[in-house]
Amino acid sequence: MTLLLPDLLRVTPLRVAGGGTPARFAVQAGERFDLVNVSGGQAATLLFAKETVRAVAGALLSAPQSPDSRLTALWSGQEGQPVACAVFGPQTRMGERVGFEVLHDGVVFIDIPAEDMLPENSNPPGFLDIVFEPAPDGRVRLPEPLGVVTQEFRVPAATAVSYRVAKGEYIQILDVEGRQCSDFLAFDAQALAQGEEYGLDATATRTVQGNAMPVPGLRGRFLDSRMRPLVEIVQDTVGRHDAFLLACTAKYYDDTGYPGHANCTENFNAALAPEGIAERSGWPAINFFFNTEVLECGTIASTEPWSRPGDYVLLRALTDLVCASSSCADDVTSANGWAPTDIHVRVYDRHNIFPHGVKHRMTAASPAEMTRRTGFHDSLAAQGARFVEYKGFWLPSCFEGYGPVAEYWGCRTQACIMDLSALRKFEVTGPDAEVLLQMAATRDIRKLSVGQVVYTALCYPHGGMLDDATVFRLGPQAFRLVCGDEYCGEWLQALVSEHGLAANVRASTDQLHNMSLQGPQSRAILAPLVWTAPTQPDIEALKWFRFTIGRIGGPDGIPVLVSRTGYTGELGYEIWCHPKHAAAVWGAVWTAGQAHGLVPLGLEALDWLRIEAGLAFAAYEFCPETDPFEAGIGFAVPASKTEDYVGREALLRRKQHPARVLVGLESSSNEPLAHGDALYDGRARVGVVTSACLSPVLKKSIALARVDVTLAEHGRTLEVGKLDGIQKRIPVRITAFPAYDPEKTKVRS
Repeated sequence: MTLLLPDLLRVTPLRVAGGGTPARFAVQAGERFDLVNVSGGQAATLLFAKETVRAVAGALLSAPQSPDSRLTALWSGQEGQPVACAVFGPQTRMGERVGFEVLHDGVVFIDIPAEDMLPENSNPPGFLDIVFEPAPDGRVRLPEPLGVVTQEFRVPAATAVSYRVAKGEYIQILDVEGRQCSDFLAFDAQALAQGEEYGLDATATRTVQGNAMPVPGLRGRFLDSRMRPLVEIVQDTVGRHDAFLLACTAKYYDDTGYPGHANCTENFNAALAPEGIAERSGWPAINFFFNTEVLECGTIASTEPWSRPGDYVLLRALTDLVCASSSCADDVTSANGWAPTDIHVRVYDRHNIFPHGVKHRMTAASPAEMTRRTGFHDSLAAQGARFVEYKGFWLPSCFEGYGPVAEYWGCRTQACIMDLSALRKFEVTGPDAEVLLQMAATRDIRKLSVGQVVYTALCYPHGGMLDDATVFRLGPQAFRLVCGDEYCGEWLQALVSEHGLAANVRASTDQLHNMSLQGPQSRAILAPLVWTAPTQPDIEALKWFRFTIGRIGGPDGIPVLVSRTGYTGELGYEIWCHPKHAAAVWGAVWTAGQAHGLVPLGLEALDWLRIEAGLAFAAYEFCPETDPFEAGIGFAVPASKTEDYVGREALLRRKQHPARVLVGLESSSNEPLAHGDALYDGRARVGVVTSACLSPVLKKSIALARVDVTLAEHGRTLEVGKLDGIQKRIPVRITAFPAYDPEKTKVRS
């Protein structure tokens, strides 16, 4: 049975966070939309022209009325007499919705007032989803323009259009109805005027960028054969494309039995003829939304695109360009979902400023979210950060002027500071908060004291891991769960609904950013900075896996929560604050740390540190196919916990009958080992390397690996297979882990 989720592919959800700038969206007569209170308890106000929309489902908290002065000012410049309508309230249940019908074309503002959350509190602003239903007449809703538009046109199905773009302008290529490929060509306009044709070049782009397809960020440019960049990718809501296969050709259709079929190459030839560009039998193009991959055997395969209605790629012209965009004509394969549809193009003024990013969806039904900056971003940039996209945020991979090696040694010998704000945070509160987490976590949450933190696994019923997490107990009925996967919040909410629990789960990631201060000098740096009340432990007294609440700069300073936790195997702390205070917190710690040799730390050096310390990482040491024992964190599944929890029965069975176990490896060679390398015992493949690095402090190549339990005794020699696994073998010896400070004396110091 094939599940296409057609309803999900037709709607255009928009998520609006509480406490931010009011959102504005256009509406069309005949449409219907629902407001969904994602986590419950969040009030909002709609502002619209009188008689533009009306409620058709759910209960309003107020009838439409005249807006207050603040909302009236927000309406300035819009047409019609505005009315305000309050929806939802503090007692609104999670998932409750109100439906609206649009009577006339217009605009709607949604205001979601909320206070900022203090680090020690559990009251983050909520989220509302705006979910549009398809219009009865079949019209498709396009996303709102991103900024000032200078050109806008439609590329009808199975056609192509040429257009000119000036240097600095932005090109947005939108998939109108979803699952529709769009080939893109660009030429240096100045060179064309001189009779020279320099277009996008596959070999130059792939060689210089190091990627099959450029992505927003450092490796986001398409080059010509002179290795000069013509365009860069600024935003991408799909993340699955092909670059530089030929646009479909007449020969392709002739050879497959469809002579005379419309094709992108001939469409491009016709569109580009007025620019004096010679015809080709096949145009190498950027194939946006074309879902292709190269199989292990070398075959190029394709299937339906990932793109949905309104998905887009945003490009920026790096010189004056002649461009062409097509709507691919292929209706004889799944390349366009078997039915070609329109492509829409918008060109934006060069004075617009659009942040770089890609979009992520937590689940198939979730609204897409663009990569965002943490509150520490500007401070990191000032230190020379080289940013990479990591789980929906821009985080540093390393820093100019330092580099991973210097950053690593800074942590091991003095102190380092890093941004870990991409961790997802959830506030779990209510009478059944403890019951919920006792059901969700493998650790015994009932034993957790206020002010204590515990590391735990979160598992599926079959025993495979959803994620690992730390749980903070803020009060008798208030907890904070910190993890890596945003889906954990939805999973907890599903448990609440399934078991009828009186508990609330609210995402606080965007209200609580965190930096980590690690290394032998971390206590000396932090202790003078953080003021704590007499009822809270100070930094000197704070024990491992405990937290304290304080302020930086004295009793009236910046509110922070400080936990003695980390991911490096060294003495260290995490400092949690509101994003608006992040720059000030970073500045205070950075300034205080200079006398102690403090350095910034990026993800590359952090990976070496955590591998040496034997710390698990999602999609490396664990995944839904591995249990906590196979991930090397069996200690997080205590036998003393007798209450039932998700996955308990499967974990008891797996513990009694283990098949694989995580071990340490060390190599006498300096040949690099890598995640995914196969482990062999003679000809037989018996395991896989999960993480590896050349340890600076141990001066040897080490790894973590998952291996057959019958071959896991310490001291046994196995081989890592390189190349095809046969031609090159690297001997390794099984060891215990962690490889660095196995007794954890440093982190406990």
